Amino acid sequence: MTILDRIATYKVVAIVRLDDLSPAVDLTKSLIAGGIRVIEFTLTNPEAVSTIEAVRSAVGDEAVIGAGSVISEEQVKAVADAGGQFVVSPVTKADVIQACIDHNLPTMPGALTPTEIQLAWELGADVVKVFPVNSMSETYIKDVLAPLPHLRLMPTGRVGLNNMKHYFDLGAFAVGIGSSLVDPMAIANKDWAMMTDIAKQFSSVVS
Repeated sequence: MTILDRIATYKVVAIVRLDDLSPAVDLTKSLIAGGIRVIEFTLTNPEAVSTIEAVRSAVGDEAVIGAGSVISEEQVKAVADAGGQFVVSPVTKADVIQACIDHNLPTMPGALTPTEIQLAWELGADVVKVFPVNSMSETYIKDVLAPLPHLRLMPTGRVGLNNMKHYFDLGAFAVGIGSSLVDPMAIANKDWAMMTDIAKQFSSVVS
């Protein structure tokens, strides 16, 4: 399968936004054990690129490992050089999307309004991250897809166990999930069994 096919199959993108990425390999393995196999390390941490390289080396093809909060061409190149497999951005920038295309990386730029979302798609987005989706109505994804059914949308922003199935029912291609899945307390305690249990709860919604 292509990377995009794998994301379409697994449907949950775990967003790792941490101040300390030293436990990244153990965290990734615990997520994989729980059935979560698409993991995004945000570049808000300067160690994220080297972490992506280390995690890819540790887990191989057991998971799809990418980068989030990517906002420049230089960051895209760094992610590609580190072996990153996809790029997510909170915004839509034509140069970032083109850099992803040039490096053969699936790209998921962020947008919110129908005009922004369609523009991101026309610029070459593989999936559009609808962010912050929690600021919109509960039926927003369905409302956007009604006149624009060709889009692949990934709602992100306070998506959790309580509402992720709702977004799938509305037609979401995938969902981006942060701290409700990547639990800060479990990570701080290095409770990888707990992380795996949490991951299983999320992956069970997909299956």
